[in-house]
Amino acid sequence: MINFSRRDFLKTITNSLFAIAGITGVSGLIRFLSYQFDAAPPTEFDIGPAVNYPPGSRTVLANIPAVIINDEAGLRAVSLVCTHLGCTIGEDLQGFACPCHGSRFDPNGRMVKGPAAKSLEKLRIEETPEGTLRVYTAQAGAT
Repeated sequence: MINFSRRDFLKTITNSLFAIAGITGVSGLIRFLSYQFDAAPPTEFDIGPAVNYPPGSRTVLANIPAVIINDEAGLRAVSLVCTHLGCTIGEDLQGFACPCHGSRFDPNGRMVKGPAAKSLEKLRIEETPEGTLRVYTAQAGAT
């Protein structure tokens, strides 16, 4: 049988605890450094043919979120992301309202009541050679 002195026993236990703490720390660091970021959200959306949006129509597309407006000014898209803090806004009788902080926008996306300081963002919309419409939500694609 091996005889450990009290000092040797405490030294072995201390070294073992330091080793466990070191291994735990290194494994946490490896996990942190190997984190897989979520893919960037899409910025291009195919919304189908233009005939789906007849003159005089206002179509809310919740998956973008945007509203497609086809009026006398032509076909256009307006973002449904509040310019205040980025909440998704909803349509109501007077236009659009932000459920987070009460900002209000008219049916064309112009700011009516704050705290939002500016109107809703206009999104670029294009017709592809195949005849479908595509909406671009990226800042660089906005007009």
